[in-house]
Amino acid sequence: MPGLTAPSDYSKEPPRHPSLQINAKEPFNAEPNRLALIASYVTPSDFFYKRNHGPIPIVEDIDRYSVVISGLLEHSKQLFMKDIRKLPKYNVTATLQCAGNRRTAMSKTRTVKGVGWDVSAIGNAVWGGAKLADVLELVGIPKLTRITQFGGKHVEFVSIDKCKEENGGPYKASIPLSQAANPEADVLLAYEMNGEPLNRDHGYPLRVIVPGVIGARSVKWLEAINIIAEECQGFFMQKDYKMFPPSVNWDNIDWSTRRPQMDFPVQCVICSLEDVSTVKPGKVSLCKDVYMTSTINSCISVKISGYAASGGGRGIERVDVSVDGGKTWMEASRSQKKGIHYIADDANSDKWAWVLFEITADILHSTEIIAKAVDSAANVQPEKVEEIWNLRGILNTSWHRVKVQASHSNL
Repeated sequence: MPGLTAPSDYSKEPPRHPSLQINAKEPFNAEPNRLALIASYVTPSDFFYKRNHGPIPIVEDIDRYSVVISGLLEHSKQLFMKDIRKLPKYNVTATLQCAGNRRTAMSKTRTVKGVGWDVSAIGNAVWGGAKLADVLELVGIPKLTRITQFGGKHVEFVSIDKCKEENGGPYKASIPLSQAANPEADVLLAYEMNGEPLNRDHGYPLRVIVPGVIGARSVKWLEAINIIAEECQGFFMQKDYKMFPPSVNWDNIDWSTRRPQMDFPVQCVICSLEDVSTVKPGKVSLCKDVYMTSTINSCISVKISGYAASGGGRGIERVDVSVDGGKTWMEASRSQKKGIHYIADDANSDKWAWVLFEITADILHSTEIIAKAVDSAANVQPEKVEEIWNLRGILNTSWHRVKVQASHSNL
């Protein structure tokens, strides 16, 4: 593509924040620590997870950079950045989450294949750009079209990003035309992130944002858009990011039996505590030890906070927290934007974005703290990771559990 190149080595990688947890150096894959992740509702680009498949592409001349739209159309069209910027600009607050988020925890049950993400392969940003539905109108595809007159049913996004999984070819993915041509789906050709131009790690100069869907479909460093009859046949659509039952292994897997994963299930993670944390008295209160005696004992106050999100534009109806291993539950408070009361699926809520939850609870002794969410369609998280284990380690949305050791000593 004129103006955009994909380096063959890693010598020209962009700078990154030193606090990131690096899960792979080449290609670079990293995530922030838990507390940095939930420090704000909108995730700064420095702390937004980095998911790459090869060296980061470099734009040599932004004026020459373009995207070609072709396929099952009457006429193909080449769009330059100036053409895209002429279209109405929309800002969409949307959470992206890698399908492999929390893979490390799933691997503890049985080893899985993939980048070892902890709980921070997720981020929430304000994406700015043109709606794909408006772009498609430029090539004669009206809004809300499900199939073109030439038989196009899917929209394929092709990146300049070269991957070993594609035998050195480009990364690519697709979504249904019915979603791409629907203005309410808010699919963007984005050139901004949090009010600034995209940086190289996040797709500069242009990327796709597909809200409510696993991050693998939000293709970065866009090179081409193809209108096609069937789903994209690329590796990451056909031989990856599919959900298999625990009984399937690498000897009996048949990729053709499952459709590519799109919407993300309901998810909830505690970020104020590590998997194993020791808490010491800060604010100490008196409470009754309901487990052992009826005497009054000193309790340690613990702040429990994190994020919850669901795919498909579904809101978060409830976040339940237990501080006794699941025997009893409390409801956490939920929030998005400051000063605006969060209600799931309300017009004032960001439908594609996560919510942050918080609750302060008293614990008497070492225990297991659990969080689980319910979305606005009453979808719930599975209790145990064993129930959803799969060989690629995707969609770990099991109840999130952390072990807390209570220390009553100030030493």
